Amino acid sequence: MSNNTTTDSGAQVPQTAPAAIDPRLLVREEGLLGLWNDFRRKVSGGELGSLPVVVGLAIIWIVFGILAPNFATASTFTSIFYELAATGMAALGLVFVLILGEIDLSVLSVSGLAAAIYAVLTVGEHMNAWLALLVTIIAGAAIGMLQGAIFAKLGVPAFVVTLAGNLGWFGVMLYMLNTDKTTGGGTITLLPGGLNSALQETSYFLGSDIAGAYILAALGVGFFLLSSMLEQGRRRKAGIPFRPTLEIALRSGGLAVLAFGTAFMLNQYYGVPNALLIFVIAVMACDLVLRRTSFGRKVFAVGGNIEAARRAGISVPKIRIAVFTISSTFGALSGLFFAAQTNSATLDAGQGAWLMLAIASAVVGGTSLFGGRGKAWSALLGALLIQSIAVGLDLLNMQAWDQYMVTAVVVLAAVIVDSLSRRTQKSSGRG
Repeated sequence: MSNNTTTDSGAQVPQTAPAAIDPRLLVREEGLLGLWNDFRRKVSGGELGSLPVVVGLAIIWIVFGILAPNFATASTFTSIFYELAATGMAALGLVFVLILGEIDLSVLSVSGLAAAIYAVLTVGEHMNAWLALLVTIIAGAAIGMLQGAIFAKLGVPAFVVTLAGNLGWFGVMLYMLNTDKTTGGGTITLLPGGLNSALQETSYFLGSDIAGAYILAALGVGFFLLSSMLEQGRRRKAGIPFRPTLEIALRSGGLAVLAFGTAFMLNQYYGVPNALLIFVIAVMACDLVLRRTSFGRKVFAVGGNIEAARRAGISVPKIRIAVFTISSTFGALSGLFFAAQTNSATLDAGQGAWLMLAIASAVVGGTSLFGGRGKAWSALLGALLIQSIAVGLDLLNMQAWDQYMVTAVVVLAAVIVDSLSRRTQKSSGRG
């Protein structure tokens, strides 16, 4: 069959094929069928989002629920949510770095150094706990700014800069803990009160423990629903595709089930840990920064294509310095969370496989190691999955090496899924 058309003069003119339409520009169909078709289109195009980690979490919880009867208890899940905050804080900062397509290997040492600084200031120098907290956070940010400047301005690879930082800041931590007069064998026990006491408590400031948990769940769901409706209104007014009201309602309903279910479960024990509350607030703030600000869009632009970002007028060095500053700041916060959990600053804080677990949390949660793709919520989902594995294996009396091997398999599976999804996106013209 001919693809040519005939003009009045009898000349044959080739007929151009209609241009392919990017599925992302299609207006979504209304109703459940429209939601299902949109979901199928995304999955077939390699846009898996948080689906792999959600499925993985469900499988892990089911398996451990069967193998360890005491896994599906309020005390176990409270422990999981409380302990994930420390690793999650570091993972949250690493999400920014991974979106750039870079890596920060100094987070572990920065975390241990932050705990040492806070302990020395509060115990050795008798500084006010909250002032010491501020000084510690500023120190973490300064470390990230220095490392980011060496990377961005001098062109030294981030891997080398942060590897050197990992060794150097660990040495500074050892010096502080071993030379401070209050240490006993390199360990400083924190004084009562201050940050450690605040993080160890549950959030009952909105009334009782039970009321506080449900109020926080309601606020979270309400915030999501309001922001989704406002976004729908803006996109509708601008004449661009928007989420149907039914999809927003279903998403909000699903979030409500999770939020109130989590609140109910935590209330069976002590309530919502303050550490979890602060971590979730940090995730929400970072999510807004990445999705709603020009800075967030620039981070994705640099991570997606450095040269294109540079030609678009984006200052790549400034973005890099800012991102590594954010990473070290959250690394310092994670160190403070760890110090609060153990009620001390120890030499072990800068050692072990914790760095790998933090990176694993960000990657397993859905942030790409190849740059240009990721969400703040990846840190929460990934840390939840990693911590669930650790607690579940611990309940089964598995050895530490078993936990490392299982976690390694999960991380490798996450990277494989990421690689395959990127390949699928490229083959479908959306990568």
